[in-house]
Amino acid sequence: MSVKVIVGAQWGDEGKGKITDILAEKVDMVVRYQGGNNAGHTVVVGDKTFKLHLIPSGVLYPNCQCVIGNGVVIDPEVFFQELETLKAQHIHVTPRQLFVSSLAHVILPFHKQLDSQQESGRCDQKIGTTKRGIGPAYTDKVSRCGIRVIDLLAKDRLASRIRSRNWPAHLPGITTLDVESVIEKSYELGQRLKPFVVDSSLFINEAIDLKKNIILEGAQGTMLDVDHGTYPFVTSSNPVSGGACMGVGIGPHKIDQIIGVNKAYVTRVGEGPFPTELTDETGEYLCARGAEFGTTTGRPRRCGWLDLVVLRYAIRVNGLTEICLTKLDVLDGLKTIKVCNHYESPQGILKNFPLDLDLFSQCKPVYEELPGWEEDISNITSFDVLPQNAKNYIRYVSEVAGVKISLVSVGSRRNQTIHLLTL
Repeated sequence: MSVKVIVGAQWGDEGKGKITDILAEKVDMVVRYQGGNNAGHTVVVGDKTFKLHLIPSGVLYPNCQCVIGNGVVIDPEVFFQELETLKAQHIHVTPRQLFVSSLAHVILPFHKQLDSQQESGRCDQKIGTTKRGIGPAYTDKVSRCGIRVIDLLAKDRLASRIRSRNWPAHLPGITTLDVESVIEKSYELGQRLKPFVVDSSLFINEAIDLKKNIILEGAQGTMLDVDHGTYPFVTSSNPVSGGACMGVGIGPHKIDQIIGVNKAYVTRVGEGPFPTELTDETGEYLCARGAEFGTTTGRPRRCGWLDLVVLRYAIRVNGLTEICLTKLDVLDGLKTIKVCNHYESPQGILKNFPLDLDLFSQCKPVYEELPGWEEDISNITSFDVLPQNAKNYIRYVSEVAGVKISLVSVGSRRNQTIHLLTL
């Protein structure tokens, strides 16, 4: 029996979908523990590309059960759209394979309008929200006036809770939504959703008692965590490993491994400080070679050199037991590769991540330069066959971070992967 948490160690988009997909081949259950359809996990199998937003990455294996946990906010319309997209790609998902927590909060059409309105109103400090209603849904959850999946199944309670929220008053001048129509449609979606609904905490804990192998899959990344990220440029939930216990309803003693997924460089979508960001030809090179465009938004990602200050912080707040290093192949062809070891700041040299966002915004990276490699490594599946400088880069990251690297990804496909026992 094993319970693994997979968490992003940067600002999201680290390649968690591929890592979850690879590991899901040998597990019984994959559980998504936070976020909503503002996240996007891309999985490439042969010549097919699957883009998942709500449904866990284990769905591509017919014997793997998938659960959307109570920590997720779910848009029922997107849920069914995603099922239809998978069906069109010959992946038929049934209620016996996919389960939805009865306690997951629901994104209503009002939330999406409010999200768009709020982001448009932020003149000087836009957060970079996807405008999919995630933040407002989490706000209602914390304010104790949210709608949960279980409420969609009881029409009178659903109607009472939606009417009591007095939504039109929160959207002056822009809403075209009729409250009664929203109630009717939400109830209809609830009836469609009903076969998938379970007491997810009970379901998952029973699987643990039966010695099942389970992956708890996070969305976004550590630096977007609402508590531990670069606030306020963060998401509305807790992507860090501690969020997994709350988001699925298990005790922390039941977790065996915490796997951090980390790119061989760094990307960020949206606003906020980014010390190692490259706005030159090298940044454009990384963006082009890495196809750095958001799965959910399509927005180009900001690219920069690997930041070990951020990685060490992610190791600390998550308790990472190992790292999966992704997109190493994107660095092919670079004569020199830089890695940020610490920052220069108005307070002097900083080796630890500064929690003060204003101070972080003023930090300048101090780089270690490592020799690159000219070879194409995208078809290499053995560490021993890698160019010496690529091996040195992997060893350097592992040694400075102080955590073993268990897997290296050199491409988007499943077989473009190097499994490491030792370095």
